[in-house]
Amino acid sequence: MRIGILTGGGDVPGLNPCIKAIVEGAAERGWAVTGFLRGWMGPLSIDPDMVDMTAENGCIELTPARVRGIDRQGGTILHTSRTDPRSRPEGDRTEHVCAVLKALGIDVMITLGGDGTLRFSAYLSSLGVPVIAIPKTMDNDVFGTDYCIGFSTAVSRSVAAINALRTTSASHERIAVVELFGRRSGETALLSGFLAQADRIAIAEVPVKEDQLIAQLVADREASPENYSVLVISEGAKLASEAEGEDQMSRSNTQRNPIGVGQRFARQIEEKSGVGTVVQELAYLMRAGSPDALDRMVGFAFGTLAVQLIERGETGRLVALRDGNYEHVPVDTVLQQVKKLDVTRLYDPATYRAKIASVEGMPMFLY
Repeated sequence: MRIGILTGGGDVPGLNPCIKAIVEGAAERGWAVTGFLRGWMGPLSIDPDMVDMTAENGCIELTPARVRGIDRQGGTILHTSRTDPRSRPEGDRTEHVCAVLKALGIDVMITLGGDGTLRFSAYLSSLGVPVIAIPKTMDNDVFGTDYCIGFSTAVSRSVAAINALRTTSASHERIAVVELFGRRSGETALLSGFLAQADRIAIAEVPVKEDQLIAQLVADREASPENYSVLVISEGAKLASEAEGEDQMSRSNTQRNPIGVGQRFARQIEEKSGVGTVVQELAYLMRAGSPDALDRMVGFAFGTLAVQLIERGETGRLVALRDGNYEHVPVDTVLQQVKKLDVTRLYDPATYRAKIASVEGMPMFLY
């Protein structure tokens, strides 16, 4: 048995523990593991007629010795890219990917990624390629699982940064505007803002009525003994006064508005209220560094479950956490729907605050 493994999309802490669990689990069963480099770019860079398993050729042999200690590292030792073989400038390269897997003798592919990576994984599965998919994204927005690797660490980093910014905001008596990653889902901003007890939270799912929110932030500042207030805002939040229908988040990074929503809203705060602001985009710091305890645990568990599924001959599956339990669902579940924050249950659009209507009987993270 030879397993292929790759990591696609953005990096997150927790990928390396998952890779280690897969490699060690495979070794215990006498299986070999091939690691493809740079996501789906790995198979695309390999000539199926001249297979050579080296880093220069896009893939490497993974052994327990090679993954020893990687669980303490953030990111991914396999590197990553945002690549869909179906959408290459030269055309659909799916057949090339399948030819490479066959040439290398890959029996099962394990793919770690977010929505884009896993959509292609589901497509490969539909073509008969044995696939196990593992969800990772700090936005926690893969449909079919309540939890994705990287989410907890991103929230932990964000909470620490938001609270650290309080001293500067208070010293200068300003309104702090902290922008977090979250293109289409406000889940990271909502949970981070709630745990850091930010005064207000603006999420991607609910357009911001600027005058209303500014008035609330000014009132929060006046009510504070230290004369400051804090807003957490998703990068994908939309300002009601801006051009309707303009979706910056659907564009490539270089084609988006170079001024983020946090900066744009901060300008309005200063112009309309006369109060100064402290603006901080946490951006890649949210996904930098080593994984926290939860992402280590989930990474190890997801990797272990993936190997166990292969041993049982169950492929075409997405490993998942649902209602607090580890399980697995058909890999094409990721295609069924776009996962979004349940605004009705967890958010009050009028006050721009988290709303926890009920806790009893709910699993961790309140989903």
